[in-house]
Amino acid sequence: MAARPGPAPPPGLSPRLLVWMVLGEWRAQPGRTLAAILAIAVGVGLGLAIHLVNRSALDEFAGAIRSVSGAADLQVQAASSAGFDEDLYPILARLDGVATASPVVELRARTDGGEPLTVLGLDPLRAAAVTPNLLGGGAVGGGGEGGVTTAEAVFDLDAITLSPAALQQSGLRVGDQVRLSAAGQSASFRIVGILEGVSGDRALGVIDIAAAQWRFDQLGRLHRLDLRLSPGVDRSAVERTVQANLPAEAALVTPQSEMRRTESLSRAYRVNLQMLALVALLTGGFLVYSAQSLSVTRRRPQFALLRVLGLPARGMLGQVLIEGVVLGLAGAALGVVLGVALAELALRLLGGDLGGGYFSGGRPPLVFTPVAAAIIFGLGVAIAVLGSLFPALQAERIPAAVALKTGSGESAETAGQPLPWLSLGLLAAGGLAALGPPVGGVPLFGYGAIALILAGGVGTMPWLARGLLGPLRRLRSPAPPIALAIARLWGAPRQAAVALCGIVASTSLMVAMAVMVTSFRGSVEDWLVQILPADIYMRLDPGLTLDPEAQARLAAAPEAAAIEFRQSFNLRLSPDRPPVQVSARGQAGAGAGEGLPLVGRQVTAEGLPAWISEPMARLYDLSPGDRLTLPIGPGAQAQVTVAGVWRDYSNQFGALILDQAAYTALTGDAGRAEAAMTLAPGVEPATAIEAFRARLPPSIAGGADFAEPREIRAVALRIFDRSFAVTYALEAIAILVGLAGVATTFSAQTLARRKEFGMLRHVGVRRGQIMQMLATEGALLGAVGALAGLTLGVIMSQVLIHVVNPQSFNWTMETRLPWPLLASLAAALVATSAGAAVLAGRGAVADSAVRAVREDW
Repeated sequence: MAARPGPAPPPGLSPRLLVWMVLGEWRAQPGRTLAAILAIAVGVGLGLAIHLVNRSALDEFAGAIRSVSGAADLQVQAASSAGFDEDLYPILARLDGVATASPVVELRARTDGGEPLTVLGLDPLRAAAVTPNLLGGGAVGGGGEGGVTTAEAVFDLDAITLSPAALQQSGLRVGDQVRLSAAGQSASFRIVGILEGVSGDRALGVIDIAAAQWRFDQLGRLHRLDLRLSPGVDRSAVERTVQANLPAEAALVTPQSEMRRTESLSRAYRVNLQMLALVALLTGGFLVYSAQSLSVTRRRPQFALLRVLGLPARGMLGQVLIEGVVLGLAGAALGVVLGVALAELALRLLGGDLGGGYFSGGRPPLVFTPVAAAIIFGLGVAIAVLGSLFPALQAERIPAAVALKTGSGESAETAGQPLPWLSLGLLAAGGLAALGPPVGGVPLFGYGAIALILAGGVGTMPWLARGLLGPLRRLRSPAPPIALAIARLWGAPRQAAVALCGIVASTSLMVAMAVMVTSFRGSVEDWLVQILPADIYMRLDPGLTLDPEAQARLAAAPEAAAIEFRQSFNLRLSPDRPPVQVSARGQAGAGAGEGLPLVGRQVTAEGLPAWISEPMARLYDLSPGDRLTLPIGPGAQAQVTVAGVWRDYSNQFGALILDQAAYTALTGDAGRAEAAMTLAPGVEPATAIEAFRARLPPSIAGGADFAEPREIRAVALRIFDRSFAVTYALEAIAILVGLAGVATTFSAQTLARRKEFGMLRHVGVRRGQIMQMLATEGALLGAVGALAGLTLGVIMSQVLIHVVNPQSFNWTMETRLPWPLLASLAAALVATSAGAAVLAGRGAVADSAVRAVREDW
């Protein structure tokens, strides 16, 4: 007799059946599915949009640098606007390996119409070999017969060639006369052509180097040397040789260091926005977890039937994970489209720096990077799969017999829940990560701490829900609907946690950002009040200065009780970093640090004192008492001692203040371009401004801007709000995603309890009482979620305030809680939770009591 064949292995789900089940679930719960897809799409879209905008801005900025640097392999740049001695030019030009050296004078200027302009003085013969695009290619008067080409006209000491952006902003045309003011001097030039090779929105003008040195008092000074190396030379050896011949007032800049400096301008800003977008994506993962958990609970009889029909437990695991993959693919695909659209809109409305103020100019073209899009797409899918993993494991463990008998009710939960040691461990790990240092200038440990705290906080929800609801169980004789609601939430803490995880995740993210922004804005407001004690402030346009005679005439005005004249310029201390701002301030008889918002200890400096800002102290690892060498003045190196550190929100890359007399002695610069004016008693600001303007030289009066402190504060806060426009948008999106998740979660849970409602109707509970029970459940869960989300959000905000911001932007602030916003958010969560439960309950109890329990017949 032939042996009977063994049982066939259990079949898996066919692709057709799998598609049918996935689409069937989506049709049954479209709202919950759509909320999960949108949550993933929002996270992917925000992350991709922020990357594309910053990549587009950096590419545009790098292109602008290349258009000005031309074919230069190396650049020697002055540490400050004072430049360096032109004797360095022949020294470097004769070095082995240097094929051509092109000297450049670079000045900040303004036209007679007040438009800012960068003026470059070039040697045409040298520039033709290194930066030929800066010689232009147009012709005077359109290049008619006998016209002079731009290449020839650049030898004319009265000729200037302007970039398209400079012509557009000034409203001038080729052939017009333009008067420029720079370095305290003024001169007129004739526009002879257009710099077609200068890209972007850079306002640039090119004149002969002799005219730049002669007419703008720069004799013997240069600001830049563009070096082109000989083919085949050892680049590193040439760099070392050039570096060895440089004075302290000059620095060697390579294309790599210039690109690092460019990227460092906005790196902290864009990394912070990208990390916040990733946290939003993580929030989407919690909403996927909530949606999938509810889906598994609702389909327990379906899964049990499949198990009975032969599908192995691993098949249940695979189905739920595949559903997560499909959710992730749909959300990520929608997110990529959304990200491109958001990037285009952000470039149009906010520019390439997303309102951060790091890149000047107009709107750069959108640059799509497929590799980055693929990475962010894959991350969105991975988050969705991770959010489906625990529900999939739950589906794998469903006992078929029990599920077929109990139907779609919740799985049995033990009366006592163990303490969430894993979640508490995640919270502790988050606290330890917050103590970690920045990695490459990026607070990776800080963001890791936020992720760990978020995950740990969400994991404690079953235990926390029972702990908060425990006192309500001791209420004496509560109304039946309230008693039923409390008993249900207490008896099913895991189901309550499913509803709470999305609420807590989205709420805590929004609260953390809101507290951080409110604290930052409040600190800036207080700082502005402290840093602006005078009645009127004056600032001259670039290129204009007040000589000592003009200062004395202004100080003698009867409307002024006191005037503090100031001067500032940028000083490069490192080729890889943006320059710091050096300012001269202080009145006679008072130190330069008088009135500054000093933080920490102060010291009595030995020698020349200097006060540095918090960002400079952090970036250059300086503290009171340390000594610092400044490459200030022709051939000079100033040794200063840090006397104190002051809070500064205006210069992210550092600022330094010197005494007026010391600054003049070091630099030889007695001119001043700013003034803080304290008015005599009874003088109105408008009257004083008219009197001050009348005392200014006619050539300067039109370029002087006067403002009262309240006007400066208003402008500063508008800039702040513009800089945080994207953060505000993230807050709004977090609120909308959170509320949508609340609504869909409670709706799904309520609709899955039709059988429970039918049983209650059989034992005499009226429909109205069931609706009251659902409203109570929703309100209680909303209150627990709001309390947990607010607490977790405030904790996360402390990481943002005291770890992420100091490590990213190098400044500190005090915590301020936006109580009206927090109260409104808590009320909205409670109302949304209760409202969603009641609205869903109206449909769930619409069936008759008999039909609701027909499965038990």
